[in-house]
Amino acid sequence: MEQKQEITTISCLNTILQEVQNSEQTQEIKLPEGMPDIGHILSAWGQPILRSKEWRGDSVFFSGGMMVWVLYGPEDGSPEQCIDAWVPFQMKWGIPEDVPEGDIRIQLLSRFVDARNVSPRKILVRTGLAARAEAYVPRTVDTVLPGEVPEGVELLRMTYPVRLEKEAGEKTFLIDETLSLPESAPEPEQVIYYRMLPRMTEGKVLSNKLVFRGNGNLHMLYRSREGQLHSWDFDLPFSQFTQLGQEYGADAQADLALTPTNLELEMSEEGNLRIKAGMVGQYVVSDKQMLELVEDAYSPGQELVLQEEELELPVVLENRTETVRAEQAIPALANLTADVSFLPDFPRQKRRESEMALEMPGTFQVLYYGEDGALHAGTARWEGNQTLWVDSGSQLQAVPGAAHAQGAAGNGQILAKAEYPMEITTSVTQHFSMITAVKPGQPRQTDPSRPALILERAGDKGLWELAKANNSTMDAIRKANHLQADPQPGQMLLIPVS
Repeated sequence: MEQKQEITTISCLNTILQEVQNSEQTQEIKLPEGMPDIGHILSAWGQPILRSKEWRGDSVFFSGGMMVWVLYGPEDGSPEQCIDAWVPFQMKWGIPEDVPEGDIRIQLLSRFVDARNVSPRKILVRTGLAARAEAYVPRTVDTVLPGEVPEGVELLRMTYPVRLEKEAGEKTFLIDETLSLPESAPEPEQVIYYRMLPRMTEGKVLSNKLVFRGNGNLHMLYRSREGQLHSWDFDLPFSQFTQLGQEYGADAQADLALTPTNLELEMSEEGNLRIKAGMVGQYVVSDKQMLELVEDAYSPGQELVLQEEELELPVVLENRTETVRAEQAIPALANLTADVSFLPDFPRQKRRESEMALEMPGTFQVLYYGEDGALHAGTARWEGNQTLWVDSGSQLQAVPGAAHAQGAAGNGQILAKAEYPMEITTSVTQHFSMITAVKPGQPRQTDPSRPALILERAGDKGLWELAKANNSTMDAIRKANHLQADPQPGQMLLIPVS
């Protein structure tokens, strides 16, 4: 006769792709009519843009590019000029063929933008983009408990709280604001370049809604009416919500990545600024799940036939944010810094037994006025290191966020500093053993010479092991020793033997 079972179906996400890909593109830019010939290149900047992402059978695709600005000193000695361009990027990641279509999350970082003049009217730009792709597919697994069990059978029931990724999706929105510099700032005449550095400040799962807040930090370099370059940062607060596919409990969390999909900055003749920024918040929601399993069974009076299965689940162990601080002294005979920026890269990972060493590279870019009164530029590579403890077999993902940078000139150098958040997620594929059915076997033969009560010292074995080894029960041991909790190590126990 088939034994009844208690089956609980658990839904979760299975991660089939987590991979960083670096790509480089070069493009030639021709100066339009009316711009003076190039004397020398000063600096270049870039803004990554996510246009689209697509799931195509056995591949994941990203399409987008880099908004690029190049600042140069004209050959005729006139004020510095800036030219912009669009450099397209496409990337592809392979995935298993036999999986259903799921959700994609793409995170972008600008690694570098280099420029050199190949003629008085042409600039060759080389750009480096880092893209981190994640792909998730829905998955269901069943936990099985034995239903009716024979009389006199002892079951070891265990309950485990595990955090599982449940749902992935995205929310698109627009930041459209008119901005004005404060009266204390020099009046703008021309925008040189601008970048959007979105930062999350809060994200909550409230039942079937995801609510998140943050700042679209707009960093801008501009020329004032006096002819000098200045940088300025605008904090553009936003608050958004999106409907989720199901209701979640109080322990639910959201891992959300913000990426610009479009960026436009216009300046009126009066010096007012209007920013239009398309944004996408790509999220993964996780929640705690209680697993109730039967891990072992025995009977003091008979042998048992146990049916056992293994349960495998992708478990999130930890989500946290750490602040990374970078500092670099850049040799420069500078009187005044006009602009400082920092480009963090995705960390490199090196596992050492129970430790994970993170190598965190990044690049400082500075624009400054020297002691000669002329505008100069400089770059410096920075390498940070951090060691984190990780469980054996676990995976660690570290993703840098937008960096805030500043610098001070003096003593023949520029001391550049930057600070950015690092989102760290630790996960593991966890295996659980579960008894799914219990069938009676042969009666157990008793030893007439064995005493009905024995004395044993509690050590490494718990009550379950002691009871099973001696054909007793945990309840009988507790009653015989008046235990309200587990025995202390070394405690002598009376064990009734069946």
